[in-house]
Amino acid sequence: MTTSVSRNDFADLARRVSDAGLTDRRPGYYVLRFALVAAGYLGAWCGVVALGDSWWQIAVAAFLAVVSGQVALLAHDVAHRQVFRGRRASMIAGRILGNLGIGMSYSWWMDKHTRHHANPNHAERDPDVEPELLVWSPDQARASSGLTRWFGRYQAWLFFPALLLEGFYLHYAGFRACLDRDTRGRGTEATLLIAHVLLYVALVFGVLPFGKAVVFVLAHQMLWGLYMGATFAPNHKGMPMRSGDEPEDFLRRQVLTSRNISGGRLVDIAYGGLNHQIEHHLFPAMPSANLRRAQPIVAAYCAEIDVPYLRTGLVDSYVRTVRSLHEAGAPLRG
Repeated sequence: MTTSVSRNDFADLARRVSDAGLTDRRPGYYVLRFALVAAGYLGAWCGVVALGDSWWQIAVAAFLAVVSGQVALLAHDVAHRQVFRGRRASMIAGRILGNLGIGMSYSWWMDKHTRHHANPNHAERDPDVEPELLVWSPDQARASSGLTRWFGRYQAWLFFPALLLEGFYLHYAGFRACLDRDTRGRGTEATLLIAHVLLYVALVFGVLPFGKAVVFVLAHQMLWGLYMGATFAPNHKGMPMRSGDEPEDFLRRQVLTSRNISGGRLVDIAYGGLNHQIEHHLFPAMPSANLRRAQPIVAAYCAEIDVPYLRTGLVDSYVRTVRSLHEAGAPLRG
């Protein structure tokens, strides 16, 4: 297929999606979503204060982990300009949600996520498949060393336990990014991150005895990390990896490296709409509430132009993710 025809493939799809009104803004939806998430977030912290010295605080920590994940998913939509059209409004909202709300650097994450969208599953260009603790291909496994090499042997078994540390890593990465002069607004970013930590510590350790406070922090941060990792991992992991200067057009680059997860409204809420990952990658500025309606249009169009479109169940998506990790680490077990 020629480049011009490939380019027209996406143009034709974009026209169909636009004609269906699915790229239009959804202000009412986001007002309601912000209100519900804010109520959950503030309600959780009010619960911490109201309960006081009680082991029921662990249940509050679990609820706060889910709410923190929803805050992160809202920050994701803000970063893609699904909520506000302007850069400044998006940046302000993103920093309030990310830095101040959950202690995650908005600018660091936005830079990383933008590079991921440009080159999903590209071994050299997608930061989400860089070999740090995990390896994502046999080639990465063979080139690994140290802790990564050891971890890669057992990574399929250790993947979900490792996600329990993801929340702590997000905090660490945010503060580390503030030391980088290339981080946009790093002074503001650092100030808000520090404010988050101080308020968090003051509330938890001011209300609970030291031992229970430590347990609360561990429960909250570990469950939040598990939620975050489990939300983003199955969308691309186990899909084809790319490398070099492969001449794929935009539509195929996004569809062939992404996987949708089927399910009802509850799955949509839990994943913030990112279970419709193919549609999100094709139309990143589309309000997440419209992704479900775009899905049958995109699936039908891919069938028309003979582009494989993968949509699988929730459990199967994780099975594929773990299996791919096992296969990637095979050279280390030989």
